Amino acid sequence: MSTEKCFANGSATPGPVPKGHIRLYSMRFCPFAQRTRLVLNAKGITYDTVNIHLKDKPDWFLEKNPLGLVPTLETPAGEVIYESPITCEYLDEVYPEKKLLPSSPFAKAQQKMMLEHFSKVIPYFYKIPTGRKNGEDVSGLEADLKEKFAKLNACLVNKKTKFFGGDSITMIDYMMWPWFERAEAYQFKQFLDGTPELKKWTELMLQDSAVKAIMFSPDAHKAFFKTFLDGNPDFDYGL
Repeated sequence: MSTEKCFANGSATPGPVPKGHIRLYSMRFCPFAQRTRLVLNAKGITYDTVNIHLKDKPDWFLEKNPLGLVPTLETPAGEVIYESPITCEYLDEVYPEKKLLPSSPFAKAQQKMMLEHFSKVIPYFYKIPTGRKNGEDVSGLEADLKEKFAKLNACLVNKKTKFFGGDSITMIDYMMWPWFERAEAYQFKQFLDGTPELKKWTELMLQDSAVKAIMFSPDAHKAFFKTFLDGNPDFDYGL
């Protein structure tokens, strides 16, 4: 796991991407960038990491990715790829060892459709803690999130598989995992009690070598998330 401090505006431009490597522009606590880190680690790809200060982005980074978002990949040839699903699919195609996406077009489409469904879940991980902090009534949002967890649980029940793509980890599992790693920090862990198959899935994911290689403890997530909610995120927390 990279422990490099983030690059802010005014920082020197990193040198060229070494031959035989790929570079990941990231932020240590970003769940979207974690998707790409999981795929890089699962596939055993040699990469280096440049962490970006997302509140004070370097001009040189904005030249590479005008959206200023992480994850962003850069190849030794200067090719730049961004948006987490796109970076992950790119890595799976360019590094064909240990394929994470299914070869069947229909099975691949199923994973992409499931990802679209999961994208509707993600906002709740931010709306609910923000609402709690502001003293708002978030019971309706919590009920909605529990319902969405129940649907994910039903998906596993109907499939009769350990993971969302089968009995081994595939791309969709890595795409969903970062938010569940943060469930305790966001005070959502108790919501999993009513979804036994989903809870079992989280326990199996915690045993995965790629997950273990880059994960943070619940306390670290909690500490960073507090700075995020306070409006002054400490991107270098713990360094």
